Amino acid sequence: MAERIFRDLAGDRHQARSAGSDPGAAPHPHVVEALREIGIDASDHVPRKLDADALAWADVAVSTCSEEVCPVTPGMRRIGWKIHDPKSLPLEQVRPIRDEIAQRVGELVAELDRAAT
Repeated sequence: MAERIFRDLAGDRHQARSAGSDPGAAPHPHVVEALREIGIDASDHVPRKLDADALAWADVAVSTCSEEVCPVTPGMRRIGWKIHDPKSLPLEQVRPIRDEIAQRVGELVAELDRAAT
């Protein structure tokens, strides 16, 4: 969700890629629906495993995982967000998670915009 919301809010000013420590084969249907409700299409999302190439590409790594699962990210800024994993939740429980992610992503995009000027 964060990647798609980030892309929507940041436009061409910043880039985002998502990857996970244990990605599923496809995005959870309730996550796709929750994003669709706010005008974001994630139906074509392909979950990716977090690897060294993904970390090397990034200037900032935003993690939503517990410390024992998250990779070490030397040489870059790391932000940790304590957010519930929505993958197995019903839609009515995914919506507040989506809204929290949207708020945090909005704050991050605003911060990156300020830093770029």
